[in-house]
Amino acid sequence: IKILLASLISGLLGLVGGIALLIKSSWVPRFSLHFISFAVGVLLATATLDLLPEAVEFAGEHPEALFVGLLMGIVGFFMLERLIFQFHPHHHEDLDHHHAAPTLLLVGDIVHNFIDGVLIAVTFLANPALGLITAVAVAAHEIPQEISDFSVMLHHGWSKTKVLWANIFSALASVFGAIIAFSLKDLIIPFIPQLLALTAGIFIYIAVADLIPEVTVRSLRDKTSHVLALLLLGIISVWVLGMYLG
Repeated sequence: IKILLASLISGLLGLVGGIALLIKSSWVPRFSLHFISFAVGVLLATATLDLLPEAVEFAGEHPEALFVGLLMGIVGFFMLERLIFQFHPHHHEDLDHHHAAPTLLLVGDIVHNFIDGVLIAVTFLANPALGLITAVAVAAHEIPQEISDFSVMLHHGWSKTKVLWANIFSALASVFGAIIAFSLKDLIIPFIPQLLALTAGIFIYIAVADLIPEVTVRSLRDKTSHVLALLLLGIISVWVLGMYLG
């Protein structure tokens, strides 16, 4: 039940940015850069301060295989994005340059959210506290992504109601991912150290390949202090949460 609740709440929290866009579009350019900066800190801290140490602890005397899992997470998610999310725009403001059909975008979101649900379930099986931290990390990076998704769908003429329900349906895919992962837990548990390392690789990839370039391109020189402060806040939040839950 905790796994289902965490995946559901994480998915729905990710809709916050998109719902804000529906309510008041002027909020998006003002706060989206802040969300992205915070998400970078959360993802990097979750990967390096929580997931990898937990993976090493589970691996015991032979942690070498974890580096293979880490590499597979980074390279594998890159390949997945190239194959599935090539029609999936990421946080760009110039919507005139997007040629993605909203339906393809929605399919990409469903796959992405399904994977997020699997990641949450895997980390919960390793350690419930780690599962909660992972759910927070997933929600943090979903917020700026959902802003982009809502923007593209609205730009292509979808009604606000249709956009909202489509993204709610997409968010529920994380619950199905968590259910399937939990159902296969007997097969998953022996590979938890490698899966934790793989999850860390995915989080590092999302932060470094997807989000940091967005911050670099969009942040003005006078906003550098804001970016750094929010990135550090994301790191500190994960550290404090880990200390409290641990």
